[in-house]
Amino acid sequence: MKTVDPRAALALIEQGALLVDIRDADEHARERIPGACCIPLEHVGSAPQLQQAPGRTIVFHCRSGMRTRANAAALEAASPGCPAYVVAGGLDAWKQAGLPVVRNARAPLELMRQVQIAAGSLALLGAVLAATMSPWFLLLSGFVGAGLMVAGLTGFCGMARLLVHMPWNRALRG
Repeated sequence: MKTVDPRAALALIEQGALLVDIRDADEHARERIPGACCIPLEHVGSAPQLQQAPGRTIVFHCRSGMRTRANAAALEAASPGCPAYVVAGGLDAWKQAGLPVVRNARAPLELMRQVQIAAGSLALLGAVLAATMSPWFLLLSGFVGAGLMVAGLTGFCGMARLLVHMPWNRALRG
């Protein structure tokens, strides 16, 4: 799949190309390129927007360009008969080029960032409490570490499942 810089991608979009953001909906809601449609990576193969666009140029992007590069073959397969491109550097490069983005500061932080903040806070709290109160609090840090390890090995993150039900994430449950 061909890679284009953000300015070349903008030119393709202005000529009628379909811009597809392959990030998750929570990432897209917080910050996005104007006019981009959100088709998370796991739904790209069955997305009607791609199946109904024979011959139309498609430009894919993610945040940094890593997800699109790593999944270029799947993205190309999901857009048969269409010229398909990947934005080099993704949304980050788009912003560095001074191109417009839509930001919604009221949207909740991306779920993965919430997990990182919560896990880091709990691990730190366990270490501080173990140092100041009782070594038994090291179990809290160990529990969080074990949960992260299980999430990495299995793809199941109990903390993410819990956080998605918090009141500030109402829009994510949508």
